[in-house]
Order: sequence, then structure tokens, then C-alpha cells
Amino acid sequence: MKAAIIGAGNMGGAIARGLAKGTIIPAGNIIVSNPTQGKLDKLKAEFPALQVTNDNQEAAAGADMIIFAVKPWLMEPVIKELELKGTEILISVAAGIPFEKLTHYVADKEMTMFRLIPNTAISEMESMTLIASRNATKEQEQLMLDIFNQMGLAMLIPEEKIAATTAMTSCGIAYVLKYIQAAMQAGVEMGIYPKDGMRMVAQSVKGAAELILNNDTHPSVEIDKVCTPGGITIKGINELEHEGFTSTVIKAIKASK
Repeated sequence: MKAAIIGAGNMGGAIARGLAKGTIIPAGNIIVSNPTQGKLDKLKAEFPALQVTNDNQEAAAGADMIIFAVKPWLMEPVIKELELKGTEILISVAAGIPFEKLTHYVADKEMTMFRLIPNTAISEMESMTLIASRNATKEQEQLMLDIFNQMGLAMLIPEEKIAATTAMTSCGIAYVLKYIQAAMQAGVEMGIYPKDGMRMVAQSVKGAAELILNNDTHPSVEIDKVCTPGGITIKGINELEHEGFTSTVIKAIKASK
């Protein structure tokens, strides 16, 4: 299988690195296109087997799957210029462009398409990646899951759920980072050096996530384990609730939909 990635920006570059590190598509079968050379040179230096080009047509020629990692307003002209045959798998990373609109950009209205919503942790192979499909076989859907599970955790969802789940994952990672930042600031006030506090809180967040992902459990169960009667943790939890922490998180995610 050969894969083309159109766009080597933050997301396109991260996907290219993830694919090259994975085991499903050999790095030599991956070609990345970008209008400027600098980002391509960095990718080539990291993964010499990767192919790079400034020509989108060259990248798409002979590719079995084409990942479009360009800005939403560039999707239409970039896709149309390629004059796809329809046998390729089209994968869009552009937020806000539904399948209905994507079909207007291609000649074959029945071609296989995927919408892909990773988050920025894909650069660390720890993305939560949302995948929606159109005209895809079960085997093609499983291939997408296999590829992007190597870059974190991938989940197949209906297209109508993309807005809600994007708010929770792609936007949501920023809210988690905001908590880390706030906890760091509290640590500084209490005499902890910022870099030390950042590592402490980040590891605590990572540990909390692993508890949920690796066990048949629930946040409430894990919170109860920490909140001993009359202890210090329950005081903090109650303060969060008094100040509307849960409500604020819910409002933030709903505002991002």
C-alpha cells in the first residue's frame, strides 16, 4: 500500500512521522507534498526513506490512500486539481467539511472517504483520533483503525457525532493543558519551581488517564479511592464543586461544538 500526504504542517507532519514509525505502511511507500521545502527537509532528515515533493500531482500519482492535511479553505482547489480516479481512499483532516461537501470536489461521488480528527498529541503517538467513514468496507475501516491506533487511540464514529466528539478530544486536550497550567501556578505560589511542578502535574494527569484506559473503572470510583473521610483531597474536590468546576468544563466543551 502507498500513502500520500498533502500538506506537511503541524498535523500533516505529525501524521507522516506517525505513519513512518508504524508497521503497516513502509516509510518508503509514504510520500509527503508541501509547497515549501523546509518542513520536507526536516521530515527527510528524520526518516530518510520517506519520499518528499513540492508537487501534489506527483504525490498523488499511484497512491492507494491520500491524506489531505491542508487548511479547510484550501481543500476544494487542492482536491480538484488532482483529478482523482476514484479508486483511491480519500482521507480528510480538515475540520468542518462534511462528506456531502467533499463529494462535490471529486468526479466519482461514490469513492471511499474518511474524515479524520486527531489531536495534537499525535506528534507523541498519543492522539485520540476520531474516524468517520463513507462508502468504506469493514476491511477499510479496520485498516484505518489499525493505522491510527499505532498513534494513540482511534475510534470509529458516525459523522453526525464529529462536532461533539471533536469538542471533547481535539479541543478538549487544550482544557486538560489549561488544568496543568493552573495547577502549576498553584504550585509556584506554594514555593514549587515551575518546571518541577509541570512535570509533577503532567505525570499525575497521565497516571489518571492510564487508570481509566487500562481498567474497567470510572472517574468517580478512582476519585473515591483518593478521598478518605476527613482527608485533604475531599476538601479540594468540594472546593472545585463550590466554584463550579464541573459546570464550567461542561460549558466549555459544549461551547466548542
